[in-house]
Amino acid sequence: MEKLTHRFIETNGIRMHLAEQGEGPVVLLCHGFPELWYSWRHQLKGLAAAGFHAVAPDMRGYGQTDRPEAIDQYTLLHLVGDMVGLLDAIGQETAVIAGHDWGAPVAWHAALLRPDRFRGVIGLSVPFIARGQAHPSRSVPETEDAVFYQTYFQSPGVAEADLERDVRFSVRSMLYSASGNAPQAPIEAEGHVFMVPRKGGLMANWVNPASLPPWLTEADVDVYVDEFKRTGYRGGLNWYRNINRNWELLAPFSGSKVTVPALLVAGDRDLVLAFRGMDQLISNLRNDVPELQKTLILPGCGHWTQQERPQEVNEAIIEFLKLL
Repeated sequence: MEKLTHRFIETNGIRMHLAEQGEGPVVLLCHGFPELWYSWRHQLKGLAAAGFHAVAPDMRGYGQTDRPEAIDQYTLLHLVGDMVGLLDAIGQETAVIAGHDWGAPVAWHAALLRPDRFRGVIGLSVPFIARGQAHPSRSVPETEDAVFYQTYFQSPGVAEADLERDVRFSVRSMLYSASGNAPQAPIEAEGHVFMVPRKGGLMANWVNPASLPPWLTEADVDVYVDEFKRTGYRGGLNWYRNINRNWELLAPFSGSKVTVPALLVAGDRDLVLAFRGMDQLISNLRNDVPELQKTLILPGCGHWTQQERPQEVNEAIIEFLKLL
């Protein structure tokens, strides 16, 4: 098995950093917020050992990849375009694409928009969510004391100041508090985890643990802390600042289905499952993803699916890949 390697490519007008391991059919791994290629460290090794070429980029706005200044350079069309350009840059006609958290919508939409390039799709934590009829801003919860976290993320500089005040605190607390190891899983406190106090900021809802859970080391935390201290969080937050723009841009594809084979993996203590209506969406996912092969819900697993439960995630991915 080849060792992990790093390189830079040019794609869709930006310079992108890739981590790669293995030889064989390409599996493209898209991370979410606030992560890096490093969140796929276990899958890079596992997929390479199973005979695949695993490729994990720092996504647009993250890590060693370029971070365009303009907010409108972070739409789903840009992010899918980056993945198409990545395949071109490494000389591959097709790949299976996987995504976690925000990377999942990138993966699902890559499969939706370019099934000729992405022959299979794997969503971790987040299922395919079809474009709704109502403008996203119309369904955002708000109270006198708190705002929805995605609303809180909209004003440039506000969330950045909160998250960057103490990067080690923000990294440790988010990774722990959204995991299955937190004493009160977010799914058991529906709504609360998604709301940001108008006085106190985002970090008011999170707990910085005295010790880390078994799946996470201080060395792992250091990787994230070092990069986010260097880059800040603005690139990743700009993905959220395009939610309304994405809805407008994807109007021509309203009602379209994901037609390639698909796999969904999530934890039963994942905060995403606490979103209203998510249980119905997942149970009816085949309506929009007719080639869904399997939905795997991991007991006791929180939001950081592939980091918390690497062996089970690797086994599910490899089983799926061998069906294609």
